Amino acid sequence: MENNKMETMSTVRVQYSSDLYKLVDSLNRTLKEKDLMFGLALDEEDHDTAIFTIYRT
Repeated sequence: MENNKMETMSTVRVQYSSDLYKLVDSLNRTLKEKDLMFGLALDEEDHDTAIFTIYRT
């Protein structure tokens, strides 16, 4: 059975923009072979802030 644990490498808070998901999608498509994955979440308390996270898979 494979180990599916993801390691959080970096997390940064940035000003939300409706186009941020395009960058995350492009990074995920381009760098998945390098065992990297990128996430984007809206801060639950501040909807003007997004949380961008880099994971090693």
